[in-house]
Amino acid sequence: MVKKDVLKEIKDKFSERILKLWEKSPRRIYIDLKAEDIPGAASFIFKALKARFVIASGVDTRQHIEILYHFAFDELGKIISLRTLLDRRNPEIESLTSIITGTEWIEREIHELLGVNFRNHPDLRKLLMPEDYPPEGEYPLRRDFK
Repeated sequence: MVKKDVLKEIKDKFSERILKLWEKSPRRIYIDLKAEDIPGAASFIFKALKARFVIASGVDTRQHIEILYHFAFDELGKIISLRTLLDRRNPEIESLTSIITGTEWIEREIHELLGVNFRNHPDLRKLLMPEDYPPEGEYPLRRDFK
């Protein structure tokens, strides 16, 4: 499958839900979606288009918590990232663990470090830090962490 075919399939399936699609570089494509559209798009890219899940990442942008799910099309040398912006006061999104088991640990890490609630995640207990640190409601990768 060539690059334009992958993009065409994604555009055809999600055209009305895509908020923005841009090519950051010849190898990187970003697709902005609402949080509620991420599971469907991720499932389509992972299952129907046979992309490899690479990783998820989270960023505190001061106004939002940005969540990105990165998928690789190795044979094409392309990475497609699904991006959504969450309300910083109550960052919440559906977990992808029921679709992609490999998201379980990275969602735990993002939950622990940025405070994102991944609804229906099977196990959001701490992964990296001691149980008593940081204090409840404080997240080390947030810009306002002291």
